[in-house]
Amino acid sequence: MADLVHKRGKRRDDNGLDGAVDFLLANARLVLGVGGAAVLAIATLVVKRLIDRATSSPDQDDAKAEQKSIKESWQDLSLIKAEPKPSKKQSRADLSESLLSPSATLPAQAAEPFGHPTSPETPQVESRTLLCLTFQEKLLSYYRNHVTIPETDVALGKQLAKDICIELQSFLQNKCPELPFGSMFLSGSLCDDLQVVAADHVCFMLPLVLETTLWSLIPGEDTIVKDPQFWMIRRTDLEYFPRGSSPWDRFLVGGYLSSNVINEALHKMLVTSVNWPAIGSMLDCLIRPVMASEELKLEVMHYKTQLNITLCPVTEAGDKVLLAKPSKGLVENLWRQSFYRSEVSKLKDLDAADSGARQCCLKILKGICKNHPFLSRLTGSHLTHVLLHMSETQSDWAEEALAARFQHVLETLVGYLETGFLPCYFNSQINLFCELLEEEIDELGYALYSAVSQPDLLLQEHVDK
Repeated sequence: MADLVHKRGKRRDDNGLDGAVDFLLANARLVLGVGGAAVLAIATLVVKRLIDRATSSPDQDDAKAEQKSIKESWQDLSLIKAEPKPSKKQSRADLSESLLSPSATLPAQAAEPFGHPTSPETPQVESRTLLCLTFQEKLLSYYRNHVTIPETDVALGKQLAKDICIELQSFLQNKCPELPFGSMFLSGSLCDDLQVVAADHVCFMLPLVLETTLWSLIPGEDTIVKDPQFWMIRRTDLEYFPRGSSPWDRFLVGGYLSSNVINEALHKMLVTSVNWPAIGSMLDCLIRPVMASEELKLEVMHYKTQLNITLCPVTEAGDKVLLAKPSKGLVENLWRQSFYRSEVSKLKDLDAADSGARQCCLKILKGICKNHPFLSRLTGSHLTHVLLHMSETQSDWAEEALAARFQHVLETLVGYLETGFLPCYFNSQINLFCELLEEEIDELGYALYSAVSQPDLLLQEHVDK
C-alpha cells in the first residue's frame, strides 16, 4: 500500500513538473523567440533528468550501473583480444618441442596467427591444429602439402620439354649444319627431383664442340676482371690456322670466343627463324620466345601447364663446365663456370651415405624463397652451397633433426650475408653473392634475421598466400 501511494505521489509530482515545463517553454517562445526557446528547452530537459535520477529508486540506479559496467567490460575484453601480442622468442632447443601442451584448452579466438586476424564466419579448425604441432611437424607438413610436386605433373613437364628439345635440335642442325653442336639435353632441378611447388622450368643445354687444338681456356684469375668464376676462351695458333679454320671463328671478338655474340645469334634464330606455331600445333601447345630477355627463353603453355625453358650454350673441357652466361656489366667475352652438376652429385652422395634429409631441407627452403618478395633472390645454388658447407661441421642430418638443421641454415645464411661473401664449396675464392647489390643483401639479411627467432612464420606466410 505504501509503495502504491509512493508511486501515485511520484506520478502527480511528475505531472506537475511536466506542466510547469510546458508552461515555461510556451511563454519562452513568445519572449525569447524560437532559437532562445530551443536553448532553454535543452537546459530544462537536463535539469529534469537530474531530478528524475535523484527521485528514482536505488534498485533502478544499481541495475543501470550494472548494465553499463558489463557493457564496458565486454568492450575492454574485445579490445584486449583484438590487440595482437608478439610471440615469445624461441631458442633452437625449443623448436622441436610442442608450442602448446596437448592438454591445454584454446579460447575461441586465441588461435589467430599473429598479424592475420580471422573473421567470425571462417572456420579455424586447421589453424588450431597447426598451433598444436611442433616445428618439426610443421616443416614436414609444409613439405608434403606445398613443396612436393605431383609425379604426373613432373612427368608431363619432362615429356613436353623433351619433345620441344628434339624439334629445336632438328632445326639447328638444318639451319646451321656447319656448326658442330652436340646433342642437346635437359638439365636443372626438374630432372634431378629438386624442383618445388610446380614443374614450371627447365634448361636446354646446347653443347658447343670446340677443336682442342684451336682453343684454350683462360682461368678467371688471369683475365682482366680477376674473378675466378668467369673464364675466357682464346683462339690459338692463328699463325698456323688462320681465322676461318674453325666454324666458331665467326663469333670471335678480340681473339676470344664471345658468349654474347653466340647468344645474340641464337636469340635471333629463336625469334625470327623457328616456326613455333607449327611446332606448337604438332605438340598441342603454345610456344613463344621471350623477346626482351637477355637470356634465351621460351614460354610454353599446354592446357593449364606453364613451362619456362632456358637455352644454355655450354662447352666443357675436362672437369670444367662453362656456360655462355656472362655477368651483367662485365666484358662480353666471359664464360661462367657452372658447378650445378657437382652440387647435385655431392648433395645426393651425402644423403645416400647417412640417410640424411639435406635434399628435403633444400626443397623446403626453395619453396619458401620462390615467391617471397626478398628471399626470391636466393637461388638454389646459394642454398645448396650453404648446406654443403654445413655438412662439413654438422653430422646429424637425419629427418628427426630437420627442425634444428633448418634453424641452423637460417643462422648460417645471416652470417654469410653480414659479411657479403658466400664462398663456393668447390672453390673458396669464388663469392656466390658477387652479383647481389648491397641493398639487396641488406633486404635479404633483414628478412632472414627477422625469421631466425620465429622460423615458423616463414611457413605461415606461404600458406596464407
